[in-house]
Amino acid sequence: MKRVVFILAAVLITGIALGYILGWFFQAARDEEAPVPELIEETLAEREVTLYFADPRGRYLARETTIISGCEDDRDCVRALLEQLINGPRGDNVRVLPAATRIEGVELENDLVRINFSRHLVDHHPGGSITELLSIYSLINSLSESFPYLRQMQILVEGEVRQTLKGHVRIDHPVYADYTLTEPPRIDGGDNPPTHDEKDYREIERLIEEATIDAN
Repeated sequence: MKRVVFILAAVLITGIALGYILGWFFQAARDEEAPVPELIEETLAEREVTLYFADPRGRYLARETTIISGCEDDRDCVRALLEQLINGPRGDNVRVLPAATRIEGVELENDLVRINFSRHLVDHHPGGSITELLSIYSLINSLSESFPYLRQMQILVEGEVRQTLKGHVRIDHPVYADYTLTEPPRIDGGDNPPTHDEKDYREIERLIEEATIDAN
């Protein structure tokens, strides 16, 4: 009788052990067959934009193109473009915004972009009519060419509207894009580099006269 009980117990234990082994085997086989999820690298939306910096001699605005990321929506993309302008050009051109400038906020309203800068834009700016014009029109021209529906720009400093940028060019009203200060195109077959003719200078003088407050 004891022998029969012993045999039955041995058979039961063996069956349980065999069941565990078979269960583990089939589970491992299923795990091997299960598809491994692919790791998808998240990429930020990119966009080609146009940036305007001063030419090496500070006479006019020279055009550069670059690719920026972070363009899931236009407001973020505008901020990324402005940061590129602050970072400065890649080549021999000259920055037109102080490197310490910070962007405190960007608002889009129909065709108007409202940009709130830190005080560094004013405190670190060298001033002067031409320099202020180059700074202002580098901003609006870059924005308007990269985002054609943005036709005007309002500059704020620490959330406030200022009368001028640095004592010369008015920024107390929205500014529209104006490409008078941009580099003249080369003429095919010409031997000489492009220069502003008398008409170009008259247009620049007109811009200064219209945008500058009489010191008196």
